[in-house]
Amino acid sequence: MFVEIIMVPLITAASACSLHNVMLPSQNYGTKKGIKCGTNLGQGFGMKRACCGGLQIKANSQNYNGDDKFSRVFSTSSIRQNFTIRAYEVDANGIASIETLMNYFQHSITYHCKTLGVHDDVAGSTKEMIKRNLVWVYSEMQVSTYRYPKWDDAVEVETWLSTAGMNAVRFNWIVRDFKTNQMLNRASSISVLMNKLTRRLSKIPEEVRREFESYLVNSRIIIKDGDKKIPKLDDTTADYICTGLRPRWSDLDINFHVNNAKYVSWILESIPQSILMNYELSAMSLKFKRECNRDSKLQSLAEVCSDKNNNNSDNNIECNHMLRFEDGVEILRGRTQWRPKPTNNFDIFNHVPEDSIKDL
Repeated sequence: MFVEIIMVPLITAASACSLHNVMLPSQNYGTKKGIKCGTNLGQGFGMKRACCGGLQIKANSQNYNGDDKFSRVFSTSSIRQNFTIRAYEVDANGIASIETLMNYFQHSITYHCKTLGVHDDVAGSTKEMIKRNLVWVYSEMQVSTYRYPKWDDAVEVETWLSTAGMNAVRFNWIVRDFKTNQMLNRASSISVLMNKLTRRLSKIPEEVRREFESYLVNSRIIIKDGDKKIPKLDDTTADYICTGLRPRWSDLDINFHVNNAKYVSWILESIPQSILMNYELSAMSLKFKRECNRDSKLQSLAEVCSDKNNNNSDNNIECNHMLRFEDGVEILRGRTQWRPKPTNNFDIFNHVPEDSIKDL
């Protein structure tokens, strides 16, 4: 099973993408005119962009930053959108929070599908999906961060859809610094279909597949650690347990399901403060098991361990997570990796780094 995670209004169940037949105000997107009107904003980055309302379609992209292996997509298969980091989107260190990035991912993939003209309602379903009461839901998600943007930074989020077997779709994101074109973050998710009446997973009907299959790119997986097994935690194996978690009204979307970014907030609740003060999240892998709704009462469990891949030679920390109902039924499993914070982050609020992490 998995959990239905509904992403703010536009995507059901933290789902994958909203698929829809509506064009944005400017209809230059896939046209020669639209590409011709784009300006060379990169100043040497080797690309032209057709833009309107913050959305940009990549055209004639070249290998300008060494990350083309992660985004070798063509024409309207890849769409770029710009965001400016707002003051209310940063955490205590003055950098964009992981929840902010998750919301950017959701927003950009929704508008990607909207621009392609393959979704047909605000909940994120195609016409054929609506006929069959189907919605997209996340089953897995991986995120990797190299550097977090700061307040007032401009970032560019590139999105595209790719194949993921017969009954799933993969959504991909790359976040770049808009000024330097440096890659900051990348993420990938696998989404499947669920019947919203029976709450059971569904195969992708052929009629639904025909609506979006021409936009799927046969690209490589941009994050490859999704197959690493995440252990199941319980009261005896968890180092920290946070209880009394409940969804608030503001955590719900139009289908009365919890926004996917909230799940990330909950698993971070069980991380000890000494790690949050001295480390920053560098990678995250999530596997969704079940749904969560307004009346749910939850617990967040965490196990803290060293990064066994490098014998902790660079002081990285790895944590295993489980989100469960109070009765013990599992909702989500996750793994987070943490690296020491840059020293210039500590003086933002006169925080002094601890000499050691006493909780470990």
